[in-house]
Amino acid sequence: MSRTYLVETYGCQMNVHDSERIAGLLDEAGHIPVIPGEQADIVVFNTCAVRENADNKLYGNLSFLAPIKKKNPAMQIAVGGCLAQKDQSIILKKAPYVDVVFGTHNVGSLPLLLERARIEEESQIEILESLEHFPSTLPARRFSAFTSWVSISVGCNNTCTFCIVPALRGVEKDRAASDVLKEMQMLADQGVIEITLLGQNVNAYGVEFGDRGAFAKLLRDAGKIQGLERVRFMSPHPRDFTDDVIEAMAQTENVMPHLHMPLQSGSDSILQSMRRSYRTDKYLGILERVRAAIPQAMITTDIIVGFPGESEEDFQGTLDITTQARFAAAYTYKYSIRPGTPAGVMPNQVPQEIVAERYTRLHEHQQKISLSVNEESIGSTHRVMVSEVEGRRDESRSRMTGKSEDFRLVHFDADTDARPGDFVDVHITEASAHYLIGSAVSVMRTRGGDAHAAKSAPASTSLGIPKVRTS
Repeated sequence: MSRTYLVETYGCQMNVHDSERIAGLLDEAGHIPVIPGEQADIVVFNTCAVRENADNKLYGNLSFLAPIKKKNPAMQIAVGGCLAQKDQSIILKKAPYVDVVFGTHNVGSLPLLLERARIEEESQIEILESLEHFPSTLPARRFSAFTSWVSISVGCNNTCTFCIVPALRGVEKDRAASDVLKEMQMLADQGVIEITLLGQNVNAYGVEFGDRGAFAKLLRDAGKIQGLERVRFMSPHPRDFTDDVIEAMAQTENVMPHLHMPLQSGSDSILQSMRRSYRTDKYLGILERVRAAIPQAMITTDIIVGFPGESEEDFQGTLDITTQARFAAAYTYKYSIRPGTPAGVMPNQVPQEIVAERYTRLHEHQQKISLSVNEESIGSTHRVMVSEVEGRRDESRSRMTGKSEDFRLVHFDADTDARPGDFVDVHITEASAHYLIGSAVSVMRTRGGDAHAAKSAPASTSLGIPKVRTS
């Protein structure tokens, strides 16, 4: 008899991609996604260790499941991902009813570990210290019929003092370009029209086989894949960002004019303390060259507020950089101590009330900038790709939603026959800090839309798999 499963994901796109593999493995083992609103027989948490709130979410959800597990001992709970890699001995102490703990390097072992735990009636822990196979060799349940992720590398060689990910995912390992391109072509043949390349530091790609120009070459080769309309990538490191990548972005038609490049701080002294290997002048220089080559490019970033030792002057430097850089959006985070990181034991930890006040100031400052950037688009036309999640019709407002070439959210009137996977040219009439609003000018049916019409992905969350209910 088939059992039902649910996957709950925290963290980055790499984790979401891994969760697609987890779902694919459970499908292959004969299990089925749980119906929304029902309790799953197998609950898998794919965790993140970057921020403290991810820990709190996990242990909160495990506590929620404890009485359910007590009533139904046959239900199984598995915890994987970065937090499992880090807290392998702690998880079972806090939640001894967890059946399986697995790491970032052995996602493929999950079905076997679940079966072993069921037969032996004993918790199973398996944490490998290094990657044996790229996740791309595993089956996957893609949540989208026409967008997909492709990993080009795993692991990271950087030593940022606030980040524990390199210790958990290991040193960088690069896939052969031929394997990456083969997977991209296979996905395109299946109707995928947008692919996002993933790595902890994508533009360091090639370091393992000694080719500094490998990432730029990969982007250019992606431009030759038949049927692939859009290529994106997450997330480059300013230290490794080279002009050949800018040229490849500008000259490769299907590489989209969007760059997400983490800044983290606008203070050179804080960047040094973070061990970020670049300074603000280099960062701004990259943006200047990107905009010279790709005038329509939108740039987004990550910023940490309240890093140890951050003074008011340092914080003001961050505000100044956001003003100069004119980011379309900035994903801002309050610094929190992560055990096992150098920053966690640094002196001069910033009091939380100061961190919170600076976070609010930065958020309000960036909101004004984002609004100003978006208002510049009023009167222009953007090509929007309607997606499953964002493409649902809003009947009350009679509009649909999708992503522009430069990765902005665009709402447009629903008086068209557009369907998810289609491109719609939208004339922009209004703007907010978070999205654009406009009127559809024309609809272009795509293979993505055809693929969606033929086989819609399961409805609900980011993975098409219902999430744990915590209230």
